Amino acid sequence: MKKTFTTLMALTLAASALAGCGSKATETTAAAATTTAAESSAPADTKADAETEAPAEGGSYSFAFLPNTQNNTFQAAMNDTFKRLCQEKGYNYVCLDPDYDLNTQLSQMADVANQGFDAVFVIPVDSAGIRQGLEQISEKNIPILNVDTPVIDEDLDLVKTVIATDAYNAGTLVGQQMAADYPDGGKIAILDFPSNESCVNRVAGFLDGLGDAKDKFEIVAQQDGAAALDVSMPIAEDIIQANPELDAFFCINDPSALGAAAAIKASGKTGIGVYSIDASPDGKAAILDGSFTAVAAQVPIGIAETAFEKAEDLLAGKEIEKEILLPSFLVDKEKAEATLNDWQ
Repeated sequence: MKKTFTTLMALTLAASALAGCGSKATETTAAAATTTAAESSAPADTKADAETEAPAEGGSYSFAFLPNTQNNTFQAAMNDTFKRLCQEKGYNYVCLDPDYDLNTQLSQMADVANQGFDAVFVIPVDSAGIRQGLEQISEKNIPILNVDTPVIDEDLDLVKTVIATDAYNAGTLVGQQMAADYPDGGKIAILDFPSNESCVNRVAGFLDGLGDAKDKFEIVAQQDGAAALDVSMPIAEDIIQANPELDAFFCINDPSALGAAAAIKASGKTGIGVYSIDASPDGKAAILDGSFTAVAAQVPIGIAETAFEKAEDLLAGKEIEKEILLPSFLVDKEKAEATLNDWQ
């Protein structure tokens, strides 16, 4: 299949699969912390990737969200939830977007450490690479709530809690479903994201979820799809070309799975299953139109709501759990149709 056609398909799907800020944030927190009104008067292509909400009268706290990207509807849903909750309580709120760049995130963490925030929510770009930033924030006695993607075990001493979807459980559910769908096994490919601890756990859960049938499955390829449609699609296309008898893909998130689905469509093949974890609005649409075979849910809104509540508890002097894992579940067509336009 010609690469030009592949590129056009990737761009078309990317428009629906990705949301949020698309450019890399290079502004400091201080520069980003302009008012919403001031930002609205700036040209669209010069607006910062950070968002600041002015507190209502009587507001007392200031929160910052440091995700790994905003170029994904998962993190965008968390940002929207944090913003809504802060507006309701009259708290200051800032979101910064490193666009998957570790050095940018470390710079943003250093800036946040000097801004006097009351609590910080962090999704690491690289689970093993952000200790320096965590230390800078901790030295200022600012509590860190590690959300979605856990830091490595050696850095857990620097975060107050880890709040996430149970990634291993989500992977297990998908593995069990694939084993049920392919009782005789088959040839499968995995599109992973090894720099992300949550995605590593999803793959581990998936493999264990295959259970006693694991030996019946041959993993013909396992490659880093970077959790992105535009990266995953050409990789999936090459895997399909190299493995004409491929039965299914397991992908660590919906953008990666959408890339695999686009590659399958471009190849003209049918009958290749696509298994994913997210259940984003785009993932639910893919379940309904048959592009996905199965998808387990992540719960970004639930994570953000829980993290917000626990941040308030911490600031009120209450003890909180060191780890809070929210359960996943498979999203069937009925659930997908009922919640098509929403995360959970």
